[in-house]
Amino acid sequence: MSNPFQHLVEPLNPAEPKKTFFNLHKLNDTRYARLPFSIRVLLESAIRNCDEFLVKSKDVNNILNWKVTQYENVEVPFRPARVILQDFTGVPAVVDFAAMRDAVKRLGGDPEKINPVCPADLVIDHSIQVDFNRREDSLQKNQELEFERNRERFEFLKWGSQAFQNMRIIPPGSGIIHQVNLEYLARVVFDQDGLYYPDSLVGTDSHTTMIDGLGVLGWGVGGIEAEAVMLGQPISMVLPEVIGYKLMGSPHHLVTSTDIVLTVTKHLRQVGVVGKFVEFFGPGVAQLSIADRATISNMCPEYGATAAFFPVDLVSIRYLQQTGREENKVKYIQKYLEAAGLFRDFSNTEQDPDFTQVVELDLSTVVPCCSGPKRPQDKVAVSDMRTDFESCLGAKQGFKGFHIPQGHHNDKVKFCYNDADYELAHGSVVIAAITSCTNTSNPSVMLGAGLLAKNAVEAGLTVKPYIKTSLSPGSGVVTYYLRDSGVMPYLSQLGFDVVGYGCMTCIGNSGPLPESVVEAITQGDLVAVGVLSGNRNFEGRVHPNTRANYLASPPLVIAYAIAGTIRIDFETEPLGINADGKPVFLRDIWPTRDEIQAVERKYVIPGMFKEVYEKIEKVNESWNNLKAPTDQLYPWDPNSTYIKSPPFFDNLTMELVPSTPITDAYVLLNLGDSVTTDHISPAGNIARNSPAARYLTNKGLTPREFNSYGSRRGNDAVMARGTFANIRLFNKFITKQAPLTIHLPSNETLDIFDAAERYIQAGQNLILLTGKEYGSGSSRDWAAKGPFLLGIKAVLAESYERIHRSNLVGMGIIPLQYLPGENAEALGLSGQELYTILIPEDKDLRPGMNVEIKVKSVD
Repeated sequence: MSNPFQHLVEPLNPAEPKKTFFNLHKLNDTRYARLPFSIRVLLESAIRNCDEFLVKSKDVNNILNWKVTQYENVEVPFRPARVILQDFTGVPAVVDFAAMRDAVKRLGGDPEKINPVCPADLVIDHSIQVDFNRREDSLQKNQELEFERNRERFEFLKWGSQAFQNMRIIPPGSGIIHQVNLEYLARVVFDQDGLYYPDSLVGTDSHTTMIDGLGVLGWGVGGIEAEAVMLGQPISMVLPEVIGYKLMGSPHHLVTSTDIVLTVTKHLRQVGVVGKFVEFFGPGVAQLSIADRATISNMCPEYGATAAFFPVDLVSIRYLQQTGREENKVKYIQKYLEAAGLFRDFSNTEQDPDFTQVVELDLSTVVPCCSGPKRPQDKVAVSDMRTDFESCLGAKQGFKGFHIPQGHHNDKVKFCYNDADYELAHGSVVIAAITSCTNTSNPSVMLGAGLLAKNAVEAGLTVKPYIKTSLSPGSGVVTYYLRDSGVMPYLSQLGFDVVGYGCMTCIGNSGPLPESVVEAITQGDLVAVGVLSGNRNFEGRVHPNTRANYLASPPLVIAYAIAGTIRIDFETEPLGINADGKPVFLRDIWPTRDEIQAVERKYVIPGMFKEVYEKIEKVNESWNNLKAPTDQLYPWDPNSTYIKSPPFFDNLTMELVPSTPITDAYVLLNLGDSVTTDHISPAGNIARNSPAARYLTNKGLTPREFNSYGSRRGNDAVMARGTFANIRLFNKFITKQAPLTIHLPSNETLDIFDAAERYIQAGQNLILLTGKEYGSGSSRDWAAKGPFLLGIKAVLAESYERIHRSNLVGMGIIPLQYLPGENAEALGLSGQELYTILIPEDKDLRPGMNVEIKVKSVD
């Protein structure tokens, strides 16, 4: 059908009648001017895409009536302008597209009709690891290993970029997806055949929200949702409440954007914003650069919101100019947004829209801080770090506890490294990584780190050689301005050489620690520490041997690396002693805000961005030399351990298969609260004693060739075996943290995959019991695909993370939720029962309905 809102289309400039836009002011509806700017983006999309089939007039009216409908659990469709993927999640998406082509061919259709309809960009940034550091050739060596390990995956992705229309691949070595998106891929306003409309997106990574800092509405979805959008389907979403976050005042001169975002994260966790949009406003917003705003938006998943939106303003326009966007494009971006009512002046309070709720933060109250030791929302002021960590040592096992007996808090273990003697204790720093787009996208904190390194070296300070230090920028631009400003040699002297352009330590690709360090940690049962400028520090994520991990600004990462321990009070204890025998305190080497800004103004220039991004798709010679298949159907290699045709479409038929009850299901796992996708989805290194390792060994691979789980997401056999393989998983069937369960019919303790395989071979159904916030953390499709392959038919939880719940539905796993006030403990469920779930006929099924579950004892 034709669009019923076509009458709203008019020229942006009367002199260019073919350059048009949907002028929402012509609705002549006063409600539009009161809508939050983020909701206006949803409204524009609904109006532009209204076809009375996928998007209907009633959807437009529901969005326009947001002030009322936000409280009514109303679902609306949203068609993003584009999709963005990283390679860990992108490979399985391309694998699924390739398998879809095979399935369409089997059913007698034309496989070449399977293509992304919505533009898709895939950035390869998750494959590189910190195998080498503290060497002049660390970058080259790590990139060579990356290609050696991932050649099959890269060849497959190169095939996909050639076989599928509307898909662009950004090669490895280019940077981190969200930083590349911010600096290069973001359009802010689309110009499609002369029609202007707002840029918007969904991405297969929860930190897609980083782009919200530039005024581009986007958030993370699972790979399953992203594939649907790529195929032209809108996202169905509950019209969200919008929390207005009012920023006031100016930050203290010692405070960084990292300190601000960690403060915001803790604050919004306390407010409770899960499933809601957060929109920033107030005079304090003008005090923040786009890099500062992007840092705050990046950590949106850590405070639980769906999006963290900063509308476009003049600061945004200046950023587009600074990053080398074409001047004429920048002009029409501003002109369109002003005409459409989407351009913000934060000093004009008359522009402040209606919000569901307003909360405030005075930026002058923010203090230098870190977050940890196990969660990003657990903010700790730097002045309290020592006492907080020491209290965590003796506290019972939990988010803020390690349960170390009081008499062992000061244990030390001596070890030898490179023919020199050292000792480790609880709180010793063994990993210090300047990493992640959260911070490496921000020149102020990166140059701050560089200037601090310069001051430290000139003061005679050093970093112990056994500490695994690394610098992994999110784009080549960072290297340019660190080098041109003269701080790179000082970073290198402290061990912070560039080791790669990718996510690296932030996603667990931290590489191995020295064996003598691991032995000392293990011998003393020490709580060793990782300090990183990342966005996640869940247990087991950064490295298996760092039980405590703290998020910190890049300058603080260096400071703690120099100190060698987290158990230091920077106010009263020196970092070291200089050549004159005088103590050097952190305050002596910390650069001022004026120093940092002066260097930034001089060295962060548009020419850098243009030079880096003009050649981004062709600069990697190893990628250019890859030979990829040219067939439209992918020629699967049965011997490949990286790329395998998945079983998801094997039984696809032209008719829908009716739903049936789940009868006499065993419980595979009985889990507690806050089980994250890091616990569920295979991630990090493949343990040598795991089911995945045994599978790969049987395929003829050595442990050196195992690579990471993330790199093998294109192989369902590996991923199924790695599901729930996190060493920090706590299953109530087992009395310790371990990736194990009890096979109830035999009462044997087995690896989780082995137990699931026994159940499947016996034709027995499986379910999973869990608590609150099941599936929180990064959006990962394998956190749903993996349980599906383990035979899990349903999950019974107290609450779910939104994206993960949607992915479970996409895989045919029923996400059941206890009735309010009920849980396994209240109902007396131990998990050692048989469960029958009575599912109504398909015509009667609807979200949110009550279903009956019958429980009986295992014979």
